Amino acid sequence: MTRAEDFPIEGGCTCRAVRYRMTSAPMFVHCCHCRWCQRETGASFALNALIESERVVVLSGTPQAVNTPSNSGKGQKIVRCPTCRIALWSHYAGAGDKLSFVRVGTLDDPDRAPPDIHIFTASKQPWVVLPPDTPAVAEYYDRKVHWPSESLARLSALFG
Repeated sequence: MTRAEDFPIEGGCTCRAVRYRMTSAPMFVHCCHCRWCQRETGASFALNALIESERVVVLSGTPQAVNTPSNSGKGQKIVRCPTCRIALWSHYAGAGDKLSFVRVGTLDDPDRAPPDIHIFTASKQPWVVLPPDTPAVAEYYDRKVHWPSESLARLSALFG
């Protein structure tokens, strides 16, 4: 689990044209092993830190939101550097622009945001070995079971 004392933290794209700061710890960090995330990232999984969008502050550059399809059929906006095209964070249709899914790999120190849960493990690559001390679920999960109470309170404050 992420530690509040490890934040704020900065991140950015590969060419450094866009820099941002997460002003607090994320609410929760997903390591998603669904086939859609595998295709979208070109990797075995996507690692996303869920945080209120108002807590993601752009320090330099002007990121560009690109509308893309999503597995839900509702689409998502992927916020990218307009120069090097690196995906920095996403906004999914279900949560809209209020919640950002920050790509942990774009943080300057991604080790500060390890996964709180592995999701959609039914489709994970068979050679990926999951740590026994991190929750893992075959599909999605119930937030009330897995999220800390502080994170649930933040989510409730965000959406009412």
